Amino acid sequence: MKISLVSACVLAAALAGPARAANDAKDDYERPYHVEDGKVDQSVYNGYRRYGNSCLQCHGPDGLGSSYAPNLTESLKHMTHEQFSDTVINGRQNVTASQQNVMPSFGHVEDVVMYLDDIYAYLKARSDGVLGRGRPERMLKK
Repeated sequence: MKISLVSACVLAAALAGPARAANDAKDDYERPYHVEDGKVDQSVYNGYRRYGNSCLQCHGPDGLGSSYAPNLTESLKHMTHEQFSDTVINGRQNVTASQQNVMPSFGHVEDVVMYLDDIYAYLKARSDGVLGRGRPERMLKK
């Protein structure tokens, strides 16, 4: 049986449909933020505020790092939500011959633990490049 080029393309598109839908669902799951036209939802805005209160001193403005704490917008390109949460809650110590990096535990800091998902959403939006530097503008409530 001979299949025309058009039929082959239609068949390929039909077969790719479910895989694409699965990938779209995975992408949506991995995006814990809602940013539209540069405006953020309440959780991302809250994450920005909480970041400023508890994280900015070491990790610098907008999550871009400092001389003694890493750039979180880069770290979150390779880190899962679970790894991020574990590091914030339990802390981490990386000691090498050339440097010593210590992330203190924030598991006892209520304002961090209670809003950890919001902080992650803010930093993930920054990491994904959908949110610029500075104070984000909030979406209007509908």
